[in-house]
Amino acid sequence: MRSESVGWATNQRGLCSPPRATRCTVICAIYAAFCSIASADSSIAITPDPPPRTRTPTVGPDRFAPTWDLDGFYVWLGPIGAASMVDASWDTTFGGDLALVRIREREAISAIGLDAGASRWTARDGGRIWVDALVGTRLGGRIYGVSAGPILELSELAHPRIGGSIGAWAFFGITPFARIGVVEELGAFVDVGIHIALPVYRH
Repeated sequence: MRSESVGWATNQRGLCSPPRATRCTVICAIYAAFCSIASADSSIAITPDPPPRTRTPTVGPDRFAPTWDLDGFYVWLGPIGAASMVDASWDTTFGGDLALVRIREREAISAIGLDAGASRWTARDGGRIWVDALVGTRLGGRIYGVSAGPILELSELAHPRIGGSIGAWAFFGITPFARIGVVEELGAFVDVGIHIALPVYRH
């Protein structure tokens, strides 16, 4: 082999870098394009402050009634106990009472509603259930009222007996009451007791 026909050379793989002058031209062209795009739409203005209000802001109606206003519809539920004179002897009853009452403190009829309950005798067998209509008025910052309705006397050894009663009550957070009534076959009775009225619903 002839030595003059063989030469040394370096093989280059991949893409060849463009000349330096070409690279500068491309960078300048890209920068000019970005500048022209940024300044093309001059109608868009950026303002840091929000636009001024066109009308005076208002506050919606307050849905919460003041704490001193007790008007509304109530459901009261709680225990009840009474001492009773019936059949010429004293006995006691204990049970539960549910009252549905509408309160309007500034009206002549401040309270109107229904009262239902059930109780059991402690010495006698059986017990009683009742439903009363009640109405009350406000006197001296308290509500006083009357009630009236039917009573059903129950016994384990006798058939149910029907009666009725009228009563008076006062509301002091607790509700003391007194009532008199008549039950068939048993005659007249007198109750003096107290109902602890716990509000479970108000509307």
